Amino acid sequence: MEYKDYYKILGVDRKASEDEIKRAYRKLARKLHPDVNPGDESAEARFKDINEAYEVLGDPDKRSKYERLGSSWQQWQGAGRDPGGFDWSQWFSSGSADGARVDFRDLGDLLGGGSAGGFSDFFNSLFGNGMAGSGQPRGYSHPTRGQAIEQAVEISLEEAYRGTTRTLKRSGQHVKVKIPAGAYTGLTIRLAGQGVPIMGGAPGDLHLKITVKPHPRFTRQGDNLHTETPLNLYTATLGGETPIETLEGEVQLKIPAGTQGGQVFRLRGKGMPRLRKKGKHGDLYARLTIRIPEKLSAREKKLFQELSTLSKR
Repeated sequence: MEYKDYYKILGVDRKASEDEIKRAYRKLARKLHPDVNPGDESAEARFKDINEAYEVLGDPDKRSKYERLGSSWQQWQGAGRDPGGFDWSQWFSSGSADGARVDFRDLGDLLGGGSAGGFSDFFNSLFGNGMAGSGQPRGYSHPTRGQAIEQAVEISLEEAYRGTTRTLKRSGQHVKVKIPAGAYTGLTIRLAGQGVPIMGGAPGDLHLKITVKPHPRFTRQGDNLHTETPLNLYTATLGGETPIETLEGEVQLKIPAGTQGGQVFRLRGKGMPRLRKKGKHGDLYARLTIRIPEKLSAREKKLFQELSTLSKR
């Protein structure tokens, strides 16, 4: 029988913490999930491997037994002995004599099979030897819910402002997901029952992690938006109106005479919608930058010189 290095499969150190193991598993699960790699047999095989590895390393009891086996296996190899002569029988499970609960997560339904044979012979020999009268492995205990899955979803600021939808493929079916107006980076949308199916229990959930892409014009802080708006010298000096871009379109902002560069004007209700608070919005803060003319005609230059003379009196 071939020894399986679960640490190598997950790409973690043998001293990795539970959190490090969980993070590594989730990262690989998102990358290798069959819904992300339809028809890719290599990705499917690796997906099975990482689920098996996490089944062991994510459970303290199973990990402890696996560590004891690994230590014995390494000593056997280190002594230069024939790997084929290793005595596996002392490690074969005859139920849960070592006190460990064996919770099998059935990957068959997810990956196209229909049995609990999603795990390797190595795993089954170590943690579940043979079938009980019920037709299930000795020591078998049904989990109540399958594994939850996380999936990243990226949207634009405009989509976050108006709300949007995404269509995901789950187990051969298309699922339409509504992303509400006011969505923000870090928001999690839970889809009940769209995670990993499991034999004898409810499917896990799918958690969509929202990321809002940076915008070239607006910076978001909570439900408020910030932007910089150029203002010509004449309007800043004499007063008037200047156009301001918002996510709803252009509006006119009244500018008082003598406005200075760097002044910030608040446009109430022109920011992001407040999540799940219908009709409520944050504000838009427009910081004005004075635009100095770069090219002057002879007449303009003369007038500026006259103005400069007058201002010195």
